[in-house]
Amino acid sequence: MRKPQKETEQSNRTITRRAMLVGTAQLALMGALGYRMQSMQIDQADEFRLLADENRINIRLIPPARGLIFDAKGVPLAENEQNYRIVMVREDAGDVEEVLGRLRQLVAIPDDVLADAIEELNRRSPFVPVTIMERVSWDDVAKVTVNAPALPGITAEVGLSRHYPLGADLAHVVGYVGPVSDFDLSRIDDQDPLLQIPRFQIGKTGVENKLERTLRGSAGTRRIEVNALGRVMRELDRQEGVPGADIQLTIDAELQTYVEARLEGESAAAIVMDLETGDLRALASAPSFDPNKFVRGISVADWTGLTEDPYRPLAAKTIQGVYPPGSTFKMITALAAIEDGVIDPEETVYCPGYMDVSDVRFHCWRRGGHGNINLHESLKQSCDVYYYDICQRVGIDKIADMARRFGIGVEHDVPLSAVATGLAPDKEWKRRVRGEDWRVGDTVNASIGQGYVLASPLQLAVMTARLATGRSVSPRLIHTINGVEQPTGAGEPMGLNENYLRRIRQSMYDVCNHSRGTAYRSRIVAEEARMAGKTGTSQVRRITPEERARGVTSNADLPWERRDHALWVNYAPFENPRFAVSVIVEHGGGGSAAAAPIGRDVTLQALYGGEPPLSAYPSNVRSRIAEQQERIRNRIAPGSDAASQA
Repeated sequence: MRKPQKETEQSNRTITRRAMLVGTAQLALMGALGYRMQSMQIDQADEFRLLADENRINIRLIPPARGLIFDAKGVPLAENEQNYRIVMVREDAGDVEEVLGRLRQLVAIPDDVLADAIEELNRRSPFVPVTIMERVSWDDVAKVTVNAPALPGITAEVGLSRHYPLGADLAHVVGYVGPVSDFDLSRIDDQDPLLQIPRFQIGKTGVENKLERTLRGSAGTRRIEVNALGRVMRELDRQEGVPGADIQLTIDAELQTYVEARLEGESAAAIVMDLETGDLRALASAPSFDPNKFVRGISVADWTGLTEDPYRPLAAKTIQGVYPPGSTFKMITALAAIEDGVIDPEETVYCPGYMDVSDVRFHCWRRGGHGNINLHESLKQSCDVYYYDICQRVGIDKIADMARRFGIGVEHDVPLSAVATGLAPDKEWKRRVRGEDWRVGDTVNASIGQGYVLASPLQLAVMTARLATGRSVSPRLIHTINGVEQPTGAGEPMGLNENYLRRIRQSMYDVCNHSRGTAYRSRIVAEEARMAGKTGTSQVRRITPEERARGVTSNADLPWERRDHALWVNYAPFENPRFAVSVIVEHGGGGSAAAAPIGRDVTLQALYGGEPPLSAYPSNVRSRIAEQQERIRNRIAPGSDAASQA
């Protein structure tokens, strides 16, 4: 049935309106889409281009070259050498174990090294390069390169690694570097992203550790293009970092090498200090160790040998070791007493070989005593009873104050690991630390450097330097940083009575140069090099009354670990002092027999800038000294670069 015309026309008008509405909506939508596309492609193009670049470009760090370390004459003590290494990217390798098996057919990889590498591969992201083996030969690099198709994910690289050309001679001073460990990250507040690089090396001990940020430098960067999985496609550009600063120490490597050789066979330490500047010319601790083994990865056998050695080769005895200073402390007690006015230097004290204090008998080292003795003779002959007497007059607090003025019980500012503070005890210290009152017997013990008194070889060298100069000389180890000289330790006048100091110095001179002096056998006979010094013996065991009654057991008859420590301090030349020296020989027995000869030899080596003439020694020891010099020359000649490079 046909619709009426009017109805048809109305239906057509309705359809036309709907079509126009739909068309208008479609046109508006297309316009909006077009506008948005224009906005994104033109107006916001830079923003989206940046987002796209951030998705496909990674920034990788480039480790900087570590700063070098030199001695006072420019001899390299820590340098960088090329290090060929084999690295693996896990995601490129496919079957890691199979590829490593092929690699081991070409290159000898120890089992423990391989195990460490596999552990590192599993810890890191699959696209991070991990070192499989370091310090491989050029032949091994060639083998890896030639067989690259059969070793997916394996490449050979060249980098820089630390090397210590003088080995054990400077190990305790320079220290060594090693890979950043989780323990390192937990104890240092350092946000440097370099520390996150696998096997990145930082200073572990010594100057390497204390000046880590100075030596490390700052990282460079390289922009690399990666795919969605993070695989490197190509390098776009790079910006090199800033290398670490070069450091020059005050150490004289040639002298240091000699001192280490002179201490060979002992558990000992010796320091040579320049009196004009406070520069530490030698800082030797024996026995030592090869720091290069730690850089390369020390074996279990080597580590066990170092840690189980009773001579403690890993300990820097010069600055970490603290010992009762024995009779080397007597100058401090004497100065405290005469500065306070409680004694006159010419006043005598009678020494029968002992003194009873509070029902306790304190003995002098000389069983029969010294008779009537004054300040000068008490130092020259090292009488103990003299100091038992005067210490009770001056009191421990003033003795402790004087000790600290001379650097004992003070942590000196040198950039080395675990610098010991030592101890100059007083009444307040004992109450605070031990919860006990100070006793007169404590003062008596402290007066001769026993009891609670503790000092390091460094502190004894500082004490001697201040006695020799009357200035507050302080130790300096860093000479320059990137060519900029660091402040010296010359110090200011201490304000002590010069007449009293002269008396102490003259007494120390007679210790070495008077026939009744305790170090007369270790004197220097060359007029221009004569020294002033003081022996010391640090008791490490209690001698019972029963043992004294039957005769004190000789150190030679005791086990090594129960023998007394031997100490020595000196400065030279007496008329125009240039160097202060301190020596400690652990369980060496008497200071005059074990430590003083070392101090004399070291002093002469420093004064003459090399091997001294035999005429500087007493005639009765010249043949023995000639043999000793020959032995030391033979010891240092094969491996010493110091003499040839100086």
